[in-house]
Amino acid sequence: MNKIRISAVRYANTYPFIYGLKHSAIPVKAVIETDHPADCARKLSENRADLGLVPVGAIPSIGKSYITGSYCIGSNGKVRTVMLLSNSELDEIKFVYLDYRSRTSINLVKVLARKKWKKDFLWMNTSENFDFLNIGDKAGVVLIGDQCFEFEKMFRKKYDLGEEWSELTGLPFVFACWISNRHLDEDFVSEFDEALRNGVDNIEKVVEEFGNTGSIRGGELYDYLTNNIDFKFDDAKKEGMKYFLKMMEEL
Repeated sequence: MNKIRISAVRYANTYPFIYGLKHSAIPVKAVIETDHPADCARKLSENRADLGLVPVGAIPSIGKSYITGSYCIGSNGKVRTVMLLSNSELDEIKFVYLDYRSRTSINLVKVLARKKWKKDFLWMNTSENFDFLNIGDKAGVVLIGDQCFEFEKMFRKKYDLGEEWSELTGLPFVFACWISNRHLDEDFVSEFDEALRNGVDNIEKVVEEFGNTGSIRGGELYDYLTNNIDFKFDDAKKEGMKYFLKMMEEL
C-alpha cells in the first residue's frame, strides 16, 4: 500500500500535531515532512503531497481540496506569531514588506489595511534572503512564525494580526487547516484526527518534548500553545474562515 504523503508546518504552533502523529501508528502509514506554510500548499497543488496543513489563503489555489479532520491553527485574539512590525506609527507607514512564507498572512494584512485601518500601502514582496530587520523608515514588515518572538523586540511598533482581525469582525481566525487534494480513506482520517487530538490534549508533554528545540521555549511555549493558539476547528472558526475567504475575493 502506498503511504500517504503528509506536509506539516515547521513552526511551534504545529508541535502538538507533530507530537500526536509521532506517538501514533500514522508514521507506519504515512511519510511526514515539515515545510514552510507556502510549500505545504504548493506540494498539494503539484500533487507532491496528499494531505497538508495549508494556509487558508492558499486553499483557492489548490484546485480540488477537502478539509480533513477537526483541527486547525487558529486564534481568538492575539496570536503572537503573525505580526505587522514597524518603527513608525501606523499612519506614517507608506509601504509594507510581505513575508513570502504565508499567503494567508499576506491577504490578512491587505484585508485589515482596507477594512480596519483604511490605508493604501505600497505592498512589497520578499524572498528567502530578504533582511526583515532592516526595512528603513516609514515601512512595515509582515512577519510570521516563531521568529516573531525575537524580532518584535527590535521594532518600536507591533500589530498582532490575529488581534486586529478579532477587533474588526468579532470572530476567531483560522490561519491554516488540514487539506487533502483527494478523498482519503475514512479509517485513516479517523486515526489521523485521533492522533491530532492526542497532541492537542497533552500540551505539557508537547512542551517537555519540544520545549528546548526552537526559539519559543519552556513556559513561554506552554503559554503560547494554550493562550494564543486555538486548535479546535469549530463552527465559529468555520464562520471566520468563510468570512475571510469572502473578503479575499473582494480585494
